[in-house]
Amino acid sequence: MKAIAYYQSLPIDHPEALLDIALAAPTPGPHDLLVEVKAISVNPVDTKIRRNVAPANGEAKVLGWDVAGVVVAVGDEVRHFRAGDQVFYAGALDRPGANSELHVVDERLVGRMPGSLDFARAAALPLTAITAWELLFERLQIAENHRHDGNPNNAQQTLLIVGAAGGVGSILVQLARQLTGATVIGTASRPETQAWVRELGAHHVIDHSQPLAAELARIGIPQVTHVASLTNTDQHFEQLVEALAPQGKLGLIDDPAQLDVVKLKRKSLSLHWEFMYTRSLFQTEDMSEQHRLLNRVSQLIDDGVLKTTLGEHYGSINAANLRRAHAQLESGTSRGKIVLEGF
Repeated sequence: MKAIAYYQSLPIDHPEALLDIALAAPTPGPHDLLVEVKAISVNPVDTKIRRNVAPANGEAKVLGWDVAGVVVAVGDEVRHFRAGDQVFYAGALDRPGANSELHVVDERLVGRMPGSLDFARAAALPLTAITAWELLFERLQIAENHRHDGNPNNAQQTLLIVGAAGGVGSILVQLARQLTGATVIGTASRPETQAWVRELGAHHVIDHSQPLAAELARIGIPQVTHVASLTNTDQHFEQLVEALAPQGKLGLIDDPAQLDVVKLKRKSLSLHWEFMYTRSLFQTEDMSEQHRLLNRVSQLIDDGVLKTTLGEHYGSINAANLRRAHAQLESGTSRGKIVLEGF
């Protein structure tokens, strides 16, 4: 089967950073689906692994953890899917990625693809939807369908999303606006990304290249109850601590070099890390929550509550186009998700 892989960690402008290769087709295990990959999207985790994880000598490493495709075969113990089903998923970080014609994945991590979307638009969703959902509802514990009841002792929840125009931010803004009563404040620094965040439903958009205190004061919200920091957390950390109200919650998904968590003490702030691969890496008892979560997202898409976060379509799935997608992500200027479709 066709696949895109790398043999050594190289800068993305090197012609061998990602290569078109041929591999043997995988065989599904008892809980696995064998999926014909129709479309993929690219995430920062792809670029981080390519730069930092060197394959064993002579081995090819396949990246890619966002898929929309069709089930070709199922393992003996699969219960939720059968051949012919259209599915979408983000898979598991400790198994080969899906930048290949065929891919195997545990059914507990897979959802029914939205019937209202084509493969490209569906592929833009799984990894970021899982991350955003877990961050919003499980880590930050903002209640779904919460509404301010008018009681002055029951303060309105305010959520600041730093990096709201990226892949996770694009779906997190929608989830928070559509499914909670929180006031949603997104950050974006360019006119086109600011317009995108407003289109997704943010109540307010501020510029994270400016001092956050001044930007929050400008919109009349000097403090927030929750922060979802999706990028450059170390750069903004002290400002986020200042922006959070006492007993607030700070959630993050990136990899800051260091954080002085002692700064959280005076306000009794709590810190929440979200990593959507925790369940699959540790085979947690609630691993199938991602199956249920994706099915819920699929239904919300089909009901018109949420929309795809596809930003750009880079053409067919091949090494040249994936190198271009990695370069775009590494530039830090992407809007929404980058998708590739077909081999």
